[in-house]
Amino acid sequence: QVQLVESGGGSVQAGGSLRLSCAASGKTYLTTYMGWFRQAPGKGREGVARILKRGGVTGYADSVKGRFTISQDNAGNTVYLQMNSLKPEDTAMYYCAASVGAGGYWLLPREYNYWGQGTQVTVSL
Repeated sequence: QVQLVESGGGSVQAGGSLRLSCAASGKTYLTTYMGWFRQAPGKGREGVARILKRGGVTGYADSVKGRFTISQDNAGNTVYLQMNSLKPEDTAMYYCAASVGAGGYWLLPREYNYWGQGTQVTVSL
């Protein structure tokens, strides 16, 4: 019912920047907030940031605070993740997700109803 397509991943040296985009289509009026997750090989899916469609309130994981910024367009159907001061430990597949819920436990993957296919981010020394 909601389709999500990520773009903007790639390879960068430590200290560099990347900007990820997530375009939502379909029944986007169902969604209340959107988030970014990442998953490194052999690890679980980790919540990175989220933004409420109404009001644009944001939240970040401690590991990315001060370095990553989540934002959205006026309609709330395209979400961005600006990633600065990248570190090798930021290397992962990054996923966009959308939720129809209230947003109380936004770091948990189970709170999200729709997922994109992911975009790879690789940070080298």
